Amino acid sequence: MNEKKVNLSVSQILQEIKQRGDCAVVDYNIKFDKNYSTNFRISKKQINEAYKKVDKETLSVLKYVAKNITLFAKAQIKQVKGFDLKTTFGLLSQKVIPLSRVGCYVPGGNYSLPSTALMTIIPAKVAGVKKVIVCSPNVSSLVIVASDLAGADEIFNVGGVQAIGAMAYGTKQILRVDKIVGPGNKYVAEAKKQVFGEVGIDFIAGPSEVLIIADDTADPKLIAADLLAQAEHDINARANLITTSKDVKRMVKLELNKQLSGLTTRDVAEQSIKKSKIILVKNIFDAIKLANEFAPEHLEIQAKIKPYLLDTLYNYGSLFLGKNSAECFGDYCLGPNHTLPTNKSARYTGGLSVRDFVKIVTIQKVTKINKKIILATSKLAEAEGLFAHKKAADLRKN
Repeated sequence: MNEKKVNLSVSQILQEIKQRGDCAVVDYNIKFDKNYSTNFRISKKQINEAYKKVDKETLSVLKYVAKNITLFAKAQIKQVKGFDLKTTFGLLSQKVIPLSRVGCYVPGGNYSLPSTALMTIIPAKVAGVKKVIVCSPNVSSLVIVASDLAGADEIFNVGGVQAIGAMAYGTKQILRVDKIVGPGNKYVAEAKKQVFGEVGIDFIAGPSEVLIIADDTADPKLIAADLLAQAEHDINARANLITTSKDVKRMVKLELNKQLSGLTTRDVAEQSIKKSKIILVKNIFDAIKLANEFAPEHLEIQAKIKPYLLDTLYNYGSLFLGKNSAECFGDYCLGPNHTLPTNKSARYTGGLSVRDFVKIVTIQKVTKINKKIILATSKLAEAEGLFAHKKAADLRKN
């Protein structure tokens, strides 16, 4: 379906959600997900049942990952501070206020993604969001358990455009949120784009992408493995390599074919790899220049690179340094968020963080009026032709 048809289809669904609420959500849940439930919220009983379906080892892993994400999020929130600034005319303040309600979207298409539940819910709770809800299509036991461990207040068995519409406009079952975060397919991305303004959103996430910079010291086997780890996400995912070595380029191609042969997700990964690039450049400086133009979601450095050159890399969602810093570790358990900017949006934004769940507001208290403030305001207001502004300032001369 082309972009215009996606746009129109999403618009129609959102309009129905806005007008018919839960009834429309039920209709679209049946149509798209074969979900016939009329009660979307996952009950405490269902949560307990989900825990029973998750083996002890997986539960232990989820707790370990949640701990790492929480540790990093707590370090982040310490950097987001309010302050008071005393001046000659009074007090200026910055205040950090958590959002009241946040909706986290967890995809459920080809794969169950408990990691996305952890990555979106935990920073919101650490930031102090009062109510965090989760929407996921045909929500799996893994996602239910991950959401509960992360601290979700409500979990709903709703996905797709109907979930975005319900969170944006509110229904009887799903109350309206202040902001929606989390990745999704092109329909979810379009829905987030269309409801922006009604609610806040994190960003519009496209297909996942990795770019690896490698020199002749790199291990072709590891490079190929990391490229395929990204490629298996989606046929439109991009797994690109920039290398200064002809041998590495040749060996990576051989390794890709070799590793693809035994890969369970070969059908998806192979299509993605065909659309990806291996680019040979003269030196590391050319590689860095090209990487900044790509502005990738994930940027891996598998090359000897002097520390000062890292500062010349400035367009990426997350940077992975050294052969053992595999992007897959970042996807799951290192701690920094895996919800990252794609489609070159790393040129102007970073990944999801605690900052996405707070508002930074200001407070202004003039306790001692002075002539400079009045004069500056009066003159600028007059220059702009806003004479009520000028009068409001001039009246305070006494």
